[in-house]
Amino acid sequence: MRFDSVDLKLFLAILETGSITAGAERANLALPSASARVRGMEEVAGTPLLVRGRSGATPTPAGEALAHHARLILQQSERMRGELSRYGRGLKGHVRLWTSTAALSAQLPVDLARFLARHPDVDIDLEERPSRETAPALRAGLIHIGLLADAADVTGFETRPYCEDVLMAVLPLAHPLAGRAGLTFAEVAAQPYVGLTPGNAIQHLIEHAAIGLGLPLKYRVRVNRIDAVGELVQAGVGVSVLPTADARRVAERMAVSLFPLPDAWARRKVVVAVRNREALPEFARQAFDMLAGAG
Repeated sequence: MRFDSVDLKLFLAILETGSITAGAERANLALPSASARVRGMEEVAGTPLLVRGRSGATPTPAGEALAHHARLILQQSERMRGELSRYGRGLKGHVRLWTSTAALSAQLPVDLARFLARHPDVDIDLEERPSRETAPALRAGLIHIGLLADAADVTGFETRPYCEDVLMAVLPLAHPLAGRAGLTFAEVAAQPYVGLTPGNAIQHLIEHAAIGLGLPLKYRVRVNRIDAVGELVQAGVGVSVLPTADARRVAERMAVSLFPLPDAWARRKVVVAVRNREALPEFARQAFDMLAGAG
């Protein structure tokens, strides 16, 4: 029974995304090619590997068995490549890392830049994902390292503190609430709001908190850039809530007031997590150690 690494990576991508179309895109394959590969795998296996439906693609029992072995094979291949990279040239290690918005907005870009400068033989596949998606992906072996909120289920992981982030209210200088000594999220959520586009992890968190208070956000406008949020708040269009690092960058260049939110949900501790440090390929272990030491 012969499956190459492209087949295995594609199959895991399909399971991760829940559809052949999205899996093909993640694996950088054209949809017809991906579909042909899946059919070829099923022909070789002699049984269906996926259940296809309107809601997407899910694995059959045979597909779950294939996924288990695919992860083991790819992980072993990565460990081999990491060890051989010490002796040869041209071998690249690939670290798969998913991160929360809090870590990405804070110190992660600087830490990764330092790591990549020291390790030219390593590439990093970085994705911004909510913690609720990162924990299952880490547990399933789809990624090497996760940066996620410690409120997520990290049972069974090896974790180290990474950073702490406090969400901050961002108001125009002339706003009636800007002269207050402090603000709660309930007060901010009742105001006209400038938000980030749907699908943004931090905006999802804020929306959920507002709904929990019975105060669904009254969006004036939604944009996809932090700078645009700051510009609109400065112009008096509405108020917003941003991670500390983003809020401070906005305040350096625009006329806005910042207020750390005292609400418990708005103070988020981020941990760096792996399933098993010793089982990681050497290059992924080095990345984990660097991030663990940065906290």
